[in-house]
Amino acid sequence: MSRYNKPQDKTWKDILSHALMVVLATFIIVWFLPRGERSIMHFEVNKPWPYGQFIAPYDFPILKSEAEVKHERDSLRRLYEPYFELQPRIEQQQVDAFRTAYRAHFSGVLPGSYRTYIETHLHTVYKRGIIDPADLERLQKEHQESIHIYHATEATSRQVSQLFTQLSAYEYIVNDAKNYHLEEQMLKRLDLNLYLKSNIVFDEEKSRTLWEDMEKTLAPSSGMVVAGQSIIDRGDIVTEETEQILNSFNHEQSMRDEGTTSSDFTILLGQTLYVLIIMLCMVGYLNLFRQDYVNDLRYVLLLLALGLSFPLMALFLVRHMLLSVYLIPFAMLPIFIRVFMDSRTAFFVHVGTVMLSAVALRYPFEFISTQLVAGLVAIYSLRDLSERSQIFRTAILVTLSLLVCYMSIDLLQGRTLFSDDVSQLADRRIYLHMIISGLLLLFAYPLMYLLERIFGFTSNVTLVELSNVNRELLRRLSQQAPGTFQHSMMVSNLAAEVANKIGAKAQLVRTGALYHDIGKLEDPEYFTENQLGGVNPHNFLTCKESASIILRHVTDGLELADRYHLPRIIRDFIATHHGKGVAKYFYITQKNEHPDEPVNIADYTYAGPNPSTTEQAILMMVDAVEASARSLSEYTEESIGALVDKIIDGQMADGFFKDCPITFADVQTTKKVLKEKLVTIYHTRVSYPTLKTEAQPAKNTDEGTYYKGSTSK
Repeated sequence: MSRYNKPQDKTWKDILSHALMVVLATFIIVWFLPRGERSIMHFEVNKPWPYGQFIAPYDFPILKSEAEVKHERDSLRRLYEPYFELQPRIEQQQVDAFRTAYRAHFSGVLPGSYRTYIETHLHTVYKRGIIDPADLERLQKEHQESIHIYHATEATSRQVSQLFTQLSAYEYIVNDAKNYHLEEQMLKRLDLNLYLKSNIVFDEEKSRTLWEDMEKTLAPSSGMVVAGQSIIDRGDIVTEETEQILNSFNHEQSMRDEGTTSSDFTILLGQTLYVLIIMLCMVGYLNLFRQDYVNDLRYVLLLLALGLSFPLMALFLVRHMLLSVYLIPFAMLPIFIRVFMDSRTAFFVHVGTVMLSAVALRYPFEFISTQLVAGLVAIYSLRDLSERSQIFRTAILVTLSLLVCYMSIDLLQGRTLFSDDVSQLADRRIYLHMIISGLLLLFAYPLMYLLERIFGFTSNVTLVELSNVNRELLRRLSQQAPGTFQHSMMVSNLAAEVANKIGAKAQLVRTGALYHDIGKLEDPEYFTENQLGGVNPHNFLTCKESASIILRHVTDGLELADRYHLPRIIRDFIATHHGKGVAKYFYITQKNEHPDEPVNIADYTYAGPNPSTTEQAILMMVDAVEASARSLSEYTEESIGALVDKIIDGQMADGFFKDCPITFADVQTTKKVLKEKLVTIYHTRVSYPTLKTEAQPAKNTDEGTYYKGSTSK
């Protein structure tokens, strides 16, 4: 059984919460899926037909192209003359007003020729027509050359250029006075603007009716396709004529599907089942093989967020016909899941995500194949992310895999990147989009930090940064508690070696080991490895007081971890490296010195908890063994082996590893690695002989000494 799949009893609450998440995710994706496009086909002019032979399933008209319709409408527009109503009473009212004003104010001032001139010219401009400036501007904007002017039962056509506005009528009357030897200044005294009003008014209803009648004469189609007629076969080049027929079929199919409730329900049901099946497959995988992810809300939320975001982006682009789906860096999803989880989960979720994204595409073969290959390359190339440069390398490899895979499909279909024959030329825009998506993969590094902060994960990059001994907390440890620092370094190296051997996370346990004893910074002198000159402050304390200080280094370490914002996964190493163990030295000493007094074992017990992961169990074993190895009187294979067996077997007997997925085989491997490494580290040094005489030269060597031989054998 996998170490990641420790079975747990499911409560009804767990089952309902997981079912609710599946239903919610399915609802969100189905909501964004396009509908009403069941038979709509997608194709490109001068490219091979991507489907099989297409035979018309029913009769349908061949619609005219937009260019043809526009040309015919423009021709009609040139014949179209909007209706304007002539209002003769306006002329009569304004002429009468002028006569009244003239008799009242100018009859004895101006000669009668002025009156005759004005009345004649008022009749002229009103006969040609005075139009409102707004109506004239609209006619000019629509390039209308003539209009219909009607009154009662009479209607005449008139050029728009012949019409007057109030301003142009005034200028015409004033400027024409020179031909009659009249003074312009005298005319201006008459305030002619007062008698110039629009006498032709736009009749919107009659004009609209006329245009609608004319539009009815336009035939929307240029022919018919008969049911059973073969339109195009697979591999044929889509010509402009064929494109018009296929577009006509798409339009006809959309019209037939529109408003048919049964068809919409069928499509919705199919989409729901499709999405639900994929979601259930992913949930089934997690429950069967990755129970630890299912039991951790952080992992569930991360999978939901990533698993929904990429399909929704793809569906949004397809539904609104915006950019190409190849611009979306789908390989970023397996990168994130590989970094925070594992490779199998990354690939499985990537497959499901690509399948969900492809449901809206009408020709998804190229999309699915290229994205699956890109996801595999991303996972293979990023097995252990520890440097920024690895993201750059992965982006290059993913981009190359996308380009090569898509090029192979183009070649299979007889298309090339360079060809004089347009029908054989591949769509180069797709390749450009893939390159852009590869560049977008570089944003995985900053986004990874964002995901860490949101979901509380810790990537290998962060672990590597935390393991830098120049960081403030580790530097303080090396300066204020050098013995503890050396112990932590030793434990870190040993634990990483063990993790590599049993397939655990080496970088995680290495970093956790560096910080597991930082609590000793608060009272470094109370720990043996930091004591100098043989002075032991515990000699002046009771066993209970000494045990309290020793136990406190765990809680002090957790406080320091919070103060320095260490990730939770590192804080867990601090809390569990002694588990719920007992400070046996002080506990046993207290019982021996005061046999008649009751001893509360809780005063000598660490708060815990016990290890819950393989890495935490490794640290507990290595920490206890390395610390105890320093107390051996002699370092031989037998003594070291006995020490390792005694300590680890004692920990197992005390039940420290009941809550973590470590196996007996892992424990045996751990013992073997520790024995080999400690024998190497603590092997007996060779003794250096003394010279017989001061003047006798040393044998052998560059160092001036010779080895008698190692006694470690």
